[in-house]
Order: sequence, then C-alpha cells, then structure tokens
Amino acid sequence: MMKKMNRRTLLKQSASLAVGAFVLPRFSIGQPGPDKLNTAVIGIGHMGKEAVSHSSRENLVALCDVDWRAGNSEDWKRTPTPIQIARGHPDARRFSDFREMFDTMADKIDAVCIATPDHVHFAAAMAAMERGKHVFVQKPLAHNIWQLRTLQKAMHKYGVQTNMGNQGHTFEGMRLIVEWVRAGILGEVEEVHCWTDRPTLPWFVKPTAIPAPASPVPEGLDWDLWQGPVAVREYSPEYLPIRWRGWWDYGVGSLGDIGCHCLDAPFWALELGMPSAVDVELREPANDDYTVFSAHVIYHFPARGNKPAVKLHWYEGQARPPKPKGMTKLPSNGMYMVGSEETLFAAGMRPQSPTLLPRQNMSKYK
Repeated sequence: MMKKMNRRTLLKQSASLAVGAFVLPRFSIGQPGPDKLNTAVIGIGHMGKEAVSHSSRENLVALCDVDWRAGNSEDWKRTPTPIQIARGHPDARRFSDFREMFDTMADKIDAVCIATPDHVHFAAAMAAMERGKHVFVQKPLAHNIWQLRTLQKAMHKYGVQTNMGNQGHTFEGMRLIVEWVRAGILGEVEEVHCWTDRPTLPWFVKPTAIPAPASPVPEGLDWDLWQGPVAVREYSPEYLPIRWRGWWDYGVGSLGDIGCHCLDAPFWALELGMPSAVDVELREPANDDYTVFSAHVIYHFPARGNKPAVKLHWYEGQARPPKPKGMTKLPSNGMYMVGSEETLFAAGMRPQSPTLLPRQNMSKYK
C-alpha cells in the first residue's frame, strides 16, 4: 500500500533528489498543519496582490513591501494599495525590508513569492534560497543574464523548488500549438512573427526629461529600499508605482515584459535553443536610460537536427509584422508561425485559442 505523502514532505524529498545527497535546512518550526506551507510575499501591490491571494490559501505568515502609503494617486485607483491588501490579512506580519523579514522569522517561512519590480527579483530570490526557502518569482525572472545564471546555480546549490510566473505556459492553447507543430501539421517552419503594442500606457510613459524631475519622497514610501541594488537617484513619481518598466535601471522594457509570453510557444514547439545572430532595427536611437518606443528584433536560429533554420521576428510599440494572408487587421498582441504546409496564428500575449489561417483549414484536421 502506497504511503500518503503531504506537500511539505514532497517538497523536501523532491528538492533533495534534484541535487543528489544535498540536505535541505530544517523547515518551519511553526507547523501550520500536514498539508499547509508557511508562505511570505515580497512586493504585494499590483501583480503582488495575486501572489497574496494564492499564498493565503496556505498559511500566509508575512507580507513585505516598501510602499505603505495611503494611496491617493491616480496610479493606485486601478488596484488596492499594499496597505489595503495587508488589512485583509491581519495575522501576517508586515515588513518593509525582506532582509529584516528573514532575520526575524526565517524559521517560520517555507516558501516565498516575489512580485517586486524587476530590479529587485534577484536580490530577494537569492536571500530566500540562501535560507533554504522555495521561491516563486514573477516574470521576468531577473534583470540581466548574469543574474539568471546565478539563480540557476543557487537553485541547485540550496536544493529548493523554484517557479517563474509565466502562467500562459500552462494554457491549453500553448499545448495545442506544441502538439500541432510536432505532429507536422505546419510542415517545416522557418519563419515566426511575434508582437506587442507595448510600450504603452499606463505602464510606459515617455519621459519628458532624463533623469525624471525630482519630487519629495511621500510619507509611507521607503525610497531607499525601493531602489534596492541600483544606483541611487532622487525620487520621482515617474518611476513608481507602475511606470518603472521602461527605465533600464528598474525594468527590462517591452521585450522583457511581454516577450516571455509571446515567444514562449515558438521557443517550446520548435525547440529553438540559442540564436546564432540577432539583428535590431530601430526608428529612434537607443539610450542607456529608457526603452525605445519602436523596435524590430530578428533572431536567427540555426538548424537543429532535421529541423530547418528559423528566423524569428519580434516587434514592439509602433513596429508591426506584415499581415498574414487573409487577415485584415492585426490584434494588439499576437504570434504566427509560417510553415511549408500551414500558418498557425494565436491572438493575445498568451495563446489561448490558436487557429490555422485561413480558418477554414481547421476543418481538414477534425
């Protein structure tokens, strides 16, 4: 008879198996029950509110955010503020500094969800993994390639379970695309087009000055902690709570913001690996401070076994791909693959309802 295993035990054993004989640090001494994890969330506003919601299905023990303002600005009218979110979870302890949170109650936390701006992902995730905590990090995983590779090494070293918030990867549409491509329905795919309308409002606002005009730091915001590991600069409402994505010190632009969604299906289905060359076409000069508002990036992927070379096009902002045959208007975000037999199209950032073009071709495969 198979012995029943709860999730706490499964996490420990699967993490240990992943690194051979590595032994995890002892878990929480404050056991919440046989099938509950002690969870903490770092960055609880905007996307973080979803992390709080799902973490509260476990035993939510800590909330960490640097912005505890009352929230009377236009940017906070679309979503609850961190302080409003925290009021819904009175049993969770509040912190502004995740380092203090770990120093205070690391022995009471099993897993951490991280939904801060991009530039803090690496520091928060490393601090959690070093203490043997399992981590979920919102996309993009980190701010640069070195950080990504270091996090991967840390995962193996500390024997923890990790996950990145690219939920579209689990959608049925994503699986259908992979199945259709690998079943040979498209034939040989040598051309892919992916695009997004971002940078666009409200997340991206073209700066009128660089650096942005300084303002007094609002009461309730720890501006020093918000800047985290990047160079110090004066506070401006042009950076937060939602306009940081276009500033290179804090975000990764439209490609890092949406590319993980739109590019996921072709990367997975075609098993693309690493490109051999990348070309970039811009309508305006690039700079070291803020993202451009139109870009066409062309990735050249070499042949993989019996699979042909692929030219993958990425368009953002004002740049747009050619319309596939039979389509009169492109959606604001989407992807299509051109095969020798069929063209596959999926609207939106995440492929929920892929189809062949023209659509009547779908009837051939019922």
